[in-house]
Amino acid sequence: MKNRVTKYSSEFKVKLVREWATDGLISYQLAKKYHLSHHYIQYWIEQARLQGITSLQHRRVKRTFSADFKLSVINYYQTHEESMAMVAAKYDLLPNQISHWKRDFHQGGYQALKPHPKGRPPKVKKKNRKALKKQVNKNEIERLKEELAQTKQELYDVKMDRDILKKSLALFGPSKLDKKHK
Repeated sequence: MKNRVTKYSSEFKVKLVREWATDGLISYQLAKKYHLSHHYIQYWIEQARLQGITSLQHRRVKRTFSADFKLSVINYYQTHEESMAMVAAKYDLLPNQISHWKRDFHQGGYQALKPHPKGRPPKVKKKNRKALKKQVNKNEIERLKEELAQTKQELYDVKMDRDILKKSLALFGPSKLDKKHK
């Protein structure tokens, strides 16, 4: 196996922990044998010891943690003389999660530990989207109604002008201007 910092397979982790347990090798010997950092092996051993060998399996779903849970992990880490890796193994977390939570807590307090929405915020809030859509539809309907009423009025005016012209032709005959043009 190459020396890389990417995720290692669950089978490989289990193999190393079993080799540690059965052969009595220490993490430094295993690290040398497989060309990787002994810190990984120590973490995997501690995780398997505290939570069982199944804890080495990859998770299929993303977990979310409450602000209270994050705060309790930070408090435990600060009040006990255990390494971050040990605390992470105890709570089935990654050590860098604890480090991030600790930094966030010191910078922003309890509020920084609360979950935040991911991604870019929408231009219009979700509640306002439906209202805005209804407003647009309502405005469009009102505009179309007004346009229809105006068109009907124009049609009525044109019909009235036509009818007046017809009646005047019937009553008075063609005008003098019409005679000159003929």
